[in-house]
Amino acid sequence: MLIANSKLMNSPILSMQDSGRVATITNSIVNPDNLKIIAFRAYGAVNKDGGNLLDVRSIREYSKLGIVIDSRDEFVSPDDVVKIKKVIELNFNLIGLKVVTKKGTKLGKIIDFTVTEDNFSVQQIIVKRTAIKGFMDPELVIPRVEIAEVTDDKVIVKNEAKTIKERALKEDFVPNFVNPFRKTEEPAPAPSHIETPAEEDKQ
Repeated sequence: MLIANSKLMNSPILSMQDSGRVATITNSIVNPDNLKIIAFRAYGAVNKDGGNLLDVRSIREYSKLGIVIDSRDEFVSPDDVVKIKKVIELNFNLIGLKVVTKKGTKLGKIIDFTVTEDNFSVQQIIVKRTAIKGFMDPELVIPRVEIAEVTDDKVIVKNEAKTIKERALKEDFVPNFVNPFRKTEEPAPAPSHIETPAEEDKQ
C-alpha cells in the first residue's frame, strides 16, 4: 500500500515495551540518492540520551494505529548513525522543490509524496501546478519512473504533463494513494441461461 508523507506526519510511534505511544513523527528525512525515507524526526518521550531520530530499519510495522517499534531505545541521535548524519547535513527536503521537464517546462512545486509501506521508498510526487495551469488542473501526480534527476533545488522529469497524464490513464493509474499495482480479481461472468424446474422436466 502507498502512504502519503503528509499522512505520516503527526502519526504516533508506539512502543511494544511501553505498551503505548512514546513519541510523534514530526518530519521525514529523505535520501536524495535513492529517494527513500531513511529516518523520521520525533517529538515526545525519546531515549535517555536525547536521541529523537527513528531509523526506518527499526520499525516493526506500520498500521492504522501508528508506527510500531520495540522500545524507546530505538531512537538515535545523528551522530549514532553515520548515514543519517550525512543526509541531514545535505539539508535536503523533497517538499517545496521545483519540478521541471527535461525541456525546461515548469510544472510546479512538490507539496506531497507517497511511499511504500514496506521500505518507505518514494513512489509518487504530488505537484501543485503553476498559477496559470493550476486554475483548471491544480495538482499533478507524477510516478517515480518519470523522475530523471534530483538536484538541490529541483526535480527533473522525463516528459511533459500531457504525456504523464496520458501514460497514467493508459496504465490505469489511480492517483488516490491506493496501490496501483495491486490487481483485483474480476467477478466471474454470469451464466447466459439458467434452467427452470419446468425446463428440466421437459428433458
